[in-house]
Amino acid sequence: MSEIFFIEEIAVGLLLIATIVGVLARRLRMPYTVGLVVVGAALAILFRQFHMELDSEIILVVFVPPLIFEAAFHLPIPDLKRNISAILVLAIAGVTLTTLLVGGIVAWGTGMPIGYAIIFGAIIAATDPISVIAMLKSLGVPKRLQILLESESLLNDGTAIVIFNIAVVAATTGAFSLRNGISDFIISAGVGLGVGFVLGVLASLLISRIDDHLIETAITFVLAYGAFVLAESIHVSGVLAVVAAGLANGNIGPRGMSPTTRIVVFNFWEFMSFISNSFVFLLIGLVTDISLIFSHWQAILWGILAALVSRLVVVYGLLTPFKNISMHWKHVIYWGGLRGAISLALVLSLSSKVDSGVSNQLLAMVFGLVIFTLLVQGTSMNTVIKKLQIITRREDRIEYDLRRARAVSTRASYEHVEKIYKSGMISKHVWEIISGVLSPYSKNLTGEVKEILVKHPEVQAEELDTAWREFLSFQRLQVTELLTSNAIGEDVYSELTSQIDHALDLREIHWDDIKYLNELFLNVSTEPDNV
Repeated sequence: MSEIFFIEEIAVGLLLIATIVGVLARRLRMPYTVGLVVVGAALAILFRQFHMELDSEIILVVFVPPLIFEAAFHLPIPDLKRNISAILVLAIAGVTLTTLLVGGIVAWGTGMPIGYAIIFGAIIAATDPISVIAMLKSLGVPKRLQILLESESLLNDGTAIVIFNIAVVAATTGAFSLRNGISDFIISAGVGLGVGFVLGVLASLLISRIDDHLIETAITFVLAYGAFVLAESIHVSGVLAVVAAGLANGNIGPRGMSPTTRIVVFNFWEFMSFISNSFVFLLIGLVTDISLIFSHWQAILWGILAALVSRLVVVYGLLTPFKNISMHWKHVIYWGGLRGAISLALVLSLSSKVDSGVSNQLLAMVFGLVIFTLLVQGTSMNTVIKKLQIITRREDRIEYDLRRARAVSTRASYEHVEKIYKSGMISKHVWEIISGVLSPYSKNLTGEVKEILVKHPEVQAEELDTAWREFLSFQRLQVTELLTSNAIGEDVYSELTSQIDHALDLREIHWDDIKYLNELFLNVSTEPDNV
């Protein structure tokens, strides 16, 4: 019983520290993850009793699933599909190339056996730009750039773990087969994604048949951890299973949720992400052994150099064919390649697999690199973004978003209260009073939105583009359902989806020209003799 109380005391104490650091970081306008690492390290130095021993499974099994699920849950699949080529290049080819380049540089610079140097390369190949993503959102950086960074991080975690496991086996047994390695990677990644996707779809179907926000939230919680546990139990990638489960559930599940459930679920996973982030980065500071870092400072510098060089080759080399990714964006992607939870978990798992001397050196190198990326790259990202002048949040757009959000939320709330009235939960007398106030208020807010659209044509153009693409995306979904129900054949489906995809790829739409739209999408002439 005393052990349970001790664990509870530690957890509550760490959460209290994380909360205080979060408040201070917000006031000081710095990434709170950086603040957590600094405070954790300071506590470990000032009070030796705060120094902790950490099991890798605590991070990988307890903290990683909610972090990955929350990010994947809020990632729109259409956005992912539009950028999938660049994302896969970074997450697969990029991780593989990083592993090899880092391994080669570290082996050459430190004299470390190439097998163990490759293990280090695999450990630090996965990026973790959590604090950077939060900063990008707050600064108003283009959404597509955020998608690229976040999607790369989601997918390269699973890739790096699979390569890490292969590298450890090769280094410790001396046996390595390229064919078997590729086969293991395809099976682990493919089956992991498949398991997660199936579970995510099943959970979404279950949610659509339930109208209880607590139970529906619990289903998403079970899904996040269940996908990881099930995948790991059959020896495939648990991380990629959680990614697929989050994507499927986040893009399908909310359609079957009530407004109350959506609010509860979104808030719950935002809180889970905050808790997991707080514990992970605070623990990074608490478990950092300063003496170990000082004793391996030369190896750490080689590790940092190798990481920066490999990231440079990956970003500026592999992304060269993608002309729609500007050089300024590449600068942000390069400097935003921070390392965090996955790297920490992988290196901690080595203590039982390799010699203690090698394990300690790798531990020092990984911790040194993680702290460098957080304290140097994380804190300087704000300056980098502002100097590159890629912030797109204009004053007119901010004002429009504010008015639109107020109008949409008011109208949705009005309709919700009306629904309650119609179900008999509110009397007619009360409804007449409240509707008499809210109805004209809602119409007035709608008029304010129209006013700013008319005043700023560029904002209207952006909104029209978004609405048009939403129309096309939903139409594509309906065509797919027609095929599934055998209402149309494969030939008709192929022609229609080809036309829709062509329309989606166009950057400029003459939305108000009916003849143009017919020729573009329906491939039908509007001339009288063809009617």
